[in-house]
Amino acid sequence: MGEMGLRERKKQRMYQDVSDIAVRLFLERGFDAVSVAEVAAAAGISKPTLFRYFPAKEDLVLHRIADHETEAARVVAGAADPVDALRRNFLAGLDRRDPVTGLNDHPEVLAFHRLLYGTPALVARAYAHVERSEAALAEALGGGLDARLAAGQIIAVQRILAQENWRRIAAGESVEAVAPDAVRAAERAFRQLAEALPHARSRTIG
Repeated sequence: MGEMGLRERKKQRMYQDVSDIAVRLFLERGFDAVSVAEVAAAAGISKPTLFRYFPAKEDLVLHRIADHETEAARVVAGAADPVDALRRNFLAGLDRRDPVTGLNDHPEVLAFHRLLYGTPALVARAYAHVERSEAALAEALGGGLDARLAAGQIIAVQRILAQENWRRIAAGESVEAVAPDAVRAAERAFRQLAEALPHARSRTIG
């Protein structure tokens, strides 16, 4: 088991290192201007090895947000009031300036978001990430059509809140200026979700 754990950690380190190298190259020269072969060479691995870890070029970038795919599902697991649990989780993210909430002005975070939102191929690939997030959350809410409808609304709200925060900060506003509005917007949005999804107060919907 120890050997398996070590092998898994080495694999995760490989994912992280190659993704970091790729993102750095993409930020320096642009996503379309850097080939997969160049990323592989910079990482010191073969192109076939790179594709074994990352099936598509876009995955080199989206690896950074992949661990967030099941975050909403993990948050609601066992929660008596899933919407309130998600509200508290999002507000906690705002408080710690989690990049996934958009409320972060670190130059590297802003550059990454510009790369992600400014590259059509990455935007298209990110849609699959959204779908997987919705599917995982719907499963955690009990499955079925009502759960899928609720999950779609919840994930959309979180995504739009984060994009609005990022948009304002990318336009030059400070985190301190945006933060109070971000908290108010999140409180309002989750209150509306709670009113629209009364059945989501129990773990199983429909």
